[in-house]
Amino acid sequence: MKEAPNFFIGRTEIVAANSKLTDKARESLYVSKADNTIDAYRSDWNDFCAWCDYHKVESFPPLPETIVNYINDLADNARANTVARRISALTENFDAAGLTENPCRYPIVKNALRGIKRMKGTMQHGKLPILFDDIREMLTYLEGTELQQYRDKAILLLGFYGAMRRSEIANLDVEDIQFTRLGMLITLRKSKTDQYDRGQVIGIPVVKEKEVCAVQAVQNWLKASGIASGPLFRGFTRSHGLRKNRISDKTIADIVKKYVALVGMDPADYGAHSLRHGFATSAAQHHVEERQIMKQTRHKSQTIVRRYIDEADRLIDNPVFKITEELTK
Repeated sequence: MKEAPNFFIGRTEIVAANSKLTDKARESLYVSKADNTIDAYRSDWNDFCAWCDYHKVESFPPLPETIVNYINDLADNARANTVARRISALTENFDAAGLTENPCRYPIVKNALRGIKRMKGTMQHGKLPILFDDIREMLTYLEGTELQQYRDKAILLLGFYGAMRRSEIANLDVEDIQFTRLGMLITLRKSKTDQYDRGQVIGIPVVKEKEVCAVQAVQNWLKASGIASGPLFRGFTRSHGLRKNRISDKTIADIVKKYVALVGMDPADYGAHSLRHGFATSAAQHHVEERQIMKQTRHKSQTIVRRYIDEADRLIDNPVFKITEELTK
């Protein structure tokens, strides 16, 4: 990621240019923060600027309302402690820049942070990821009529490979999907990170193993259901007839929880977001580059994607393997 401008923490030239400081005072400021702390603050600042660029608002100096909007977006996926640390980084940078009125110190920002902490608590636990192997096993437990099985399989694979939110899956129309020789292109007409409805396109390729191919699954569903236009995924009547209206995003979550339970996992720990989370974590487990993961997940912030990568690394790059490898020789 290109480094954002206006990062002032650790810039020795600013301290050196301050004629009101003694040499001794300058020396203490030069070493006031460790390099790793400065790097963390720089990463936080870059993330804030990327969010501002996307939403076309000023990052330096920002309005207090901009910071409030930013931390509320961040809080959708980040822990309350992470949000507080991000505010700390922004505060430090504005102070280092010498702003006479630091926007982070405004009451509206403090109240917003206090509200986020009260709503989320300081120990936020999100839904667990559904990994690729979990998806493969869930597909062996498909239930209902043949048509229902076609639908559920398409939802699970599309949600996973597309790293899609449940609202994005539920809102899909047939017209949003374009099949090509290599796979399918899915246009999201509106999503959480597309506030201006510009539309986003996801590419999902054909994979060799047809049982886990999302393209094949969607084609099978369309052929079996006879749906040619309008809502892609629909509900069923009590007599198993196909409804005309689209399913709700809650139904997507219910489908995920249903198959999670069938494979023996606790449905309370999983939800529709587990598909999106699971794709990012699975990709990280296979050492896919951060940039490629973000391209598929459409994350605008590196913070969440890095959390998924760290989560995968805890089980892949783990010292336990080194300790026990002698036992497998």
